[in-house]
Amino acid sequence: MMPTRSLLDAEGRAALGDLMKRRPLLGFDFDGTLAPIVMHPDEARIPEPTARLLEQLATRLPVAVVSGRQVLDVRHRLGFKPTHIVGNHGAEDEFDGPDPRVVAALAPFRREARRLEPMLNAAGATIEDKGASLAIHYRMAPNPVTAREAIAELLRELPPGVEAEHGKRVVNVLATDAPHKGDALVRLARRYGTEAGFFIGDDTNDEPAFEQVGDGWITVRVGPRLDHSHARYFLNEQAEIDAVLRLMLEAIG
Repeated sequence: MMPTRSLLDAEGRAALGDLMKRRPLLGFDFDGTLAPIVMHPDEARIPEPTARLLEQLATRLPVAVVSGRQVLDVRHRLGFKPTHIVGNHGAEDEFDGPDPRVVAALAPFRREARRLEPMLNAAGATIEDKGASLAIHYRMAPNPVTAREAIAELLRELPPGVEAEHGKRVVNVLATDAPHKGDALVRLARRYGTEAGFFIGDDTNDEPAFEQVGDGWITVRVGPRLDHSHARYFLNEQAEIDAVLRLMLEAIG
């Protein structure tokens, strides 16, 4: 499946205008969606103009940031106060904390990752332990092929109940039954009393959300790699997010 319609064409704009009349939940991925992709993950921030638009929206509608990062990590990068933050790909709620079953399920892999960490570091890959998930980054690796080979060695025999998900210069390691972004958005829509919603993201870990949410949602994939996506619409690039936020504000009136 491939989204064939731009959210910013006439049909997409009309659909977004209709959605905003239904007082939807507005959900946003962080990296590559609200914040531009940067070489080093610690440098990621929402640009100030984007943050100002989001701040205006958050005074009118529930605005959720649903990220692969930990809640504490993403919170200080936003530049505005959202209604709700969900981290760890859906497995960590800012009010309820990370799912303890998920943290425990990753313990065997965590031990193996620590054992092989010197080998990964030598190949230019780094391990980020986020409690309810782990991320193996290799964006800074001098030779991505060598880094991927080292990561493959770590992933060669995953413990039962653990799975790996490949993203953009990162491999996420998750508990098989961990709540994902789709679960989180359904839970948040129920919490904030709406059946309508919007969600936009740019990577493979956003696909469960695109696939799970109902017909009353607009889902958007950011970027040109759109093959096999379940999103209904696309944006060509992250820089178009401000145009979307302005359309939302105009539709609210």
